[in-house]
Amino acid sequence: MGKILVVGSSNIDMTAYVKTLPRPGETIGDGRFLQANGGKGANQAVSAARLGGDVQFLTCVGDDMQGRMLREVFAVDGIRTELMKFSGSSPTGTALIFVADDGENCIAVAPGANRELLPADIDAAKSALDGASWLLMQLEIPLQTVYHAVDVAFEKGIHVILNPAPISDSIPADVLRKLWLITPNETEAEKLTGIRIGSAEDAFMAADRLLSQGVQNVIITLGSSGSVICNASLREQIPARKVVAVDTVGAGDVYNGALVTALSEGKSLIDAARFATIASSIAVTRPGAQTGVPHRSEVDALLATMQS
Repeated sequence: MGKILVVGSSNIDMTAYVKTLPRPGETIGDGRFLQANGGKGANQAVSAARLGGDVQFLTCVGDDMQGRMLREVFAVDGIRTELMKFSGSSPTGTALIFVADDGENCIAVAPGANRELLPADIDAAKSALDGASWLLMQLEIPLQTVYHAVDVAFEKGIHVILNPAPISDSIPADVLRKLWLITPNETEAEKLTGIRIGSAEDAFMAADRLLSQGVQNVIITLGSSGSVICNASLREQIPARKVVAVDTVGAGDVYNGALVTALSEGKSLIDAARFATIASSIAVTRPGAQTGVPHRSEVDALLATMQS
């Protein structure tokens, strides 16, 4: 099994479950509150670890009660935390989330200590990079840190997976050329390529454009329409598993964590995507980002049922 290094954000998620998402200026009453651990990097690290991956996590949290609690929780899930950085000047990141009855959500993030995960911290993690086969990242930390990590990992021959979320701008061409895999959702793919995605065929067109820019493999996730997978010799649509969604927060993170774990075990890209689809379909039936992450036994049991 290949070792996985996840570099990314850690947050405390404060979620209000409401009937409908509030409009600007509107107050929604009768909500239910849940505080849970989140952050795209942490969600993906937890997902990969619970699903059987050998995971080390590089992140920055506040030197506060929340940050110390997160280190303990990560360790319980089997994540190696030696690389965690503690900021004495910024609090642990916080996400404020609304989730509607239909599972849709809106999120505002106060990054806090996530802003202090810097390129120098990538250089300080040389031993972890030397031992890793897979690097998984997102965009909730400073972009210069992400791009520097891509450069270092590429030079070391590490497979780099970038989940480009949240995305606000284009990604430099020299970064795209160093990615083994990019995993945008349809909105992120539109921003990266300029192609409006209303169908799977549109997604294939967007994937082809990313391949033409040098990315080796592309998976575009399409929510209830599944995902499309493309590389120089592959063009495949993976259907979604039909479920009743309770909370879609973190579904993409579970997908990415499951995907890198399956790849680290030697599964093909298609089989890894199928495994990730099952894992994320379980997660959306439960409230909370990390609280909804399934364990490997649950995914294996469901796969066995589907294949029997």
